[in-house]
Amino acid sequence: MINQLSDYNPSGVGEINGNLFGLPFDYESANLIVFAVPWEVTVSYGAGTANGPQRILDASTQLDLFDFDNPDGWKQGIYLVEIPQDILEKNHYYRTLAAQIIERLAQGKPLTETPDLTPILTEINQASQQVNQWLFTQSQAAINQGKQVAVIGGDHSSPLGYFQALATKYPNYGILHIDAHADLRDAYEGFEFSHASIMFNAVKLPQISKLVQVGLRDISHDEVQMIDQSDSRIVAYYDPAIKQKLYAGTTWIDICREIINHLPENVYISFDIDGLDPKLCPNTGTPVAGGLELEQTFCILRELVNSGRKIIGFDVCEVGDAEWDGNVGARVMYKLANFMELSQR
Repeated sequence: MINQLSDYNPSGVGEINGNLFGLPFDYESANLIVFAVPWEVTVSYGAGTANGPQRILDASTQLDLFDFDNPDGWKQGIYLVEIPQDILEKNHYYRTLAAQIIERLAQGKPLTETPDLTPILTEINQASQQVNQWLFTQSQAAINQGKQVAVIGGDHSSPLGYFQALATKYPNYGILHIDAHADLRDAYEGFEFSHASIMFNAVKLPQISKLVQVGLRDISHDEVQMIDQSDSRIVAYYDPAIKQKLYAGTTWIDICREIINHLPENVYISFDIDGLDPKLCPNTGTPVAGGLELEQTFCILRELVNSGRKIIGFDVCEVGDAEWDGNVGARVMYKLANFMELSQR
């Protein structure tokens, strides 16, 4: 890698050097360290998001680096730690086991029926916890070195260990959650760390004082009840309600500012790609018709930065195993990185 930024031409051809966007940084020289978590053991519909990090990496060198909000954002230094192949291999193994549980439940049969699948469930929950612990350890080590951290999933269970690491540094932070789903299910299908349970697990952390969810449109009765009974700790902006306001003449910028007003000073962005219109992410694990345009999400983030709040971390999850999905995912990653750097000036 090039050590001197003066030798690097951001307008040149993206170099395929193993790093995101072909940037000339390593762990030591980068300000933002990105961890890939190629894990989708508990996905209950479409598979492929475990390959999302690789798809984003592959597409990232095709991006031009000028950013309208932060033209020199790339200079902060962005470095993707090598995608952990051992986690990817474990994912393939445990995914096969989880499929047995999901199929059994879909048939309306108990896991205890012969053959008893409860030991497999226990094993999967333990393996998921080990991935969480790995990310916690890696994230905390980077934070302790003064680095910023971001995560690429995998399914949306991926960033939990990072939430926990941030909770050791920040006594009070909020999550801005862009998603088609609330992910507030308690151990969905028995999986304690299900992709559908990430925000249920997040709000167990007392340091997370606010969860603001945007774009929700596929949700269970129990999740709506949890939101309604959260005493405004969880605030939901449902996609149908957003659209109705827009149709009635409310401006998107006003909705964005209302969304931001719910958040504390320190904000984490959890970006599930299926929060977008599925034309932008057709191969995501659980696509849902409707959703946000990409620039609508960037508008929310722009208003977040303009409000003076600080972005302390982010993840991008559920990117599908296809070139177009990787392209969109890479653009989301770069924009989030640049907004985070901008917010900390």
